[in-house]
Amino acid sequence: MSSSPAQRHTRKTQIGFVSSRSGDKSIKVTVPYKSPHPLYHKIVNRQTVLHVHDEKNEAKLGDTVEVMETRPMSRLKRWRIVSIVQRAVTTDAVAISETDVAAQVPTKTTASNTPAPAEQPAPQA
Repeated sequence: MSSSPAQRHTRKTQIGFVSSRSGDKSIKVTVPYKSPHPLYHKIVNRQTVLHVHDEKNEAKLGDTVEVMETRPMSRLKRWRIVSIVQRAVTTDAVAISETDVAAQVPTKTTASNTPAPAEQPAPQA
């Protein structure tokens, strides 16, 4: 044994977005990247899906997160959340009924049943 303290290797980190909340303390993070096609040399969009451990259940769907490589947590989980880089923009979803949608969206039947506006003569001064 040497007298110097053991050096810990730097672990890989990736930045991606939360694409799925699988279960308790588990999420899937999609990491997009670009690479050239081997034959045609066109830049192709690709992605890697990482199974990530979320200890505090704080990441939501669509959040941008930074993840770090770690010891195996389960059969597929080899990454853990370091930080949430950016929260997803969420809006309060309001349930609407089919009648509300039908009233707002014009269709052929509603457009043909409405009478055409009558031409009015210009006012004489």
